[in-house]
Amino acid sequence: MKGTIIKGIAGFYFVKSGDYVYRCKARGIFKQRNIKPAVGDIVEIEIIEGNDDSLITEIYPRKNSFIRPFVANVDCFAIVTAVTKPAPILQTLDKFLVMAEKADTEIILCINKCDLADENGKSGQRKAAESLRLLREIYEPIYPVVCLNGETGEGTERLKELIKGKKTALAGASGVGKSTILNRLIPEAFMETGSISEKSQRGKHTTRHSELFEMDGDSSTLIFDTPGFTSFDILEASEEELQFLYPDIAEFTGKCRYDNCRHLSEPECKVKEALEKGKINKYRYESYKLQMEEIKK
Repeated sequence: MKGTIIKGIAGFYFVKSGDYVYRCKARGIFKQRNIKPAVGDIVEIEIIEGNDDSLITEIYPRKNSFIRPFVANVDCFAIVTAVTKPAPILQTLDKFLVMAEKADTEIILCINKCDLADENGKSGQRKAAESLRLLREIYEPIYPVVCLNGETGEGTERLKELIKGKKTALAGASGVGKSTILNRLIPEAFMETGSISEKSQRGKHTTRHSELFEMDGDSSTLIFDTPGFTSFDILEASEEELQFLYPDIAEFTGKCRYDNCRHLSEPECKVKEALEKGKINKYRYESYKLQMEEIKK
């Protein structure tokens, strides 16, 4: 019987197959081979007569997998940033986008707290409005962008349309409102939303383990609720592949004078030509350079 692991706690795995959820243990051979089942895995399970627990007998090949949090088979990343509290940091945002590109997933950029942006408002509201304008200017030509107000639910229906039929994970810096958005998408999860520390302007983590939830009772639309995808120690990309993880830069690669052009200081570089002509946003190019420097170090 085939199913999907929707939760794993204390050595037990909860597998959804059809309308039922089975509590399972993994075969001992997985431990011997140093293989651990992950939330999101598609598995084969065996029902054992007279036993409360079923048995995971096979883990099907994964589309992708992640270590922190330990989940697999993500179809789509909804990358969340806020217009303020905390203010967006473009280099950090681009790291999340590179992660999602490397995992070969679809990407949606969610801009949260849009209600705090007002060009004619107070100083903080004007700064938020400028952040919103800049984010849309940079990213709308590259990815689907959804403006959200997690508190009122504005924009949630459009996000639901974009993630329908997919396994979606939310990612973004702490405090940007992922938990509030998840509450809108899957209210039955009854998640705690973390308050923002006035001193650090960073959110407090509320999710203790990874779990998959159905959205609106649709078994084909699943949302990962995870305690991770909030920060990076290192960017997990090589010098050679980074250019291809920026779609706006990748569009102009392969035509430079040198085959191994990194688009930094090399002559006759098509990426830099596109930058000068305004075909690549200067913020994205600066972000690319910073990421490349970090990889080299």
